[in-house]
Amino acid sequence: MEKALMIYCFDAYCGWCYGFSSVIKKIAAVYEDRLYIDVLSGGMILPEKPVHIRVSASYIYNAYPQVEASTGAKFGADYLWHIQNPEESDWYPSSEKPAIALCIFKSYFPEKSVAIASDLQHALYAEGRDLTDNEAYRHLLEKYSIQPEVFYEKLAGETYRDMAHQEFAMVKQLQVTGYPTVLIQTDETRFHMVARGYTPEKALCERIDAVLASKR
Repeated sequence: MEKALMIYCFDAYCGWCYGFSSVIKKIAAVYEDRLYIDVLSGGMILPEKPVHIRVSASYIYNAYPQVEASTGAKFGADYLWHIQNPEESDWYPSSEKPAIALCIFKSYFPEKSVAIASDLQHALYAEGRDLTDNEAYRHLLEKYSIQPEVFYEKLAGETYRDMAHQEFAMVKQLQVTGYPTVLIQTDETRFHMVARGYTPEKALCERIDAVLASKR
């Protein structure tokens, strides 16, 4: 059977997507032979002017325990320091740079898009790296054997920035309004939503199987 396309719409700054990482990685492994999987960044935080973390810190402070309880994911102490001490933080979250970085990594390893997206979120939420800082990606360049000079040249250029903004537009065109969202495309114009918000592995597998069975 010809592979269908699964589209995982996420954002690097989406805490529920971080909680969903373990699920989507298992799905990518289980359906490796039946699905092509691409990850699209939604551009959840794109302020015209930089907005300090203190604006969202209290919301995150109240929300992250629910993500941990529902998904089993753990937020690291270095990340939580910025949430618990926002007045001392120098963070100005923005979805653009991690989306550009994802596009660059995908250009090398399109088949690893789920793993790369998970790595970006691990860097933020588990390790407390600031994804608006170029240095937040250096450890991943070693992991994926990418030349730093080449990566940082691409990160600063227009080509991959344009690609990231095309992804933001595509997610909007797909009428995705929250993350994580997972869609399966079965023909040129037909998309089936199989996850909207955090979805456990068993429920997601059942929905995917139903869509793939209808495609036969």
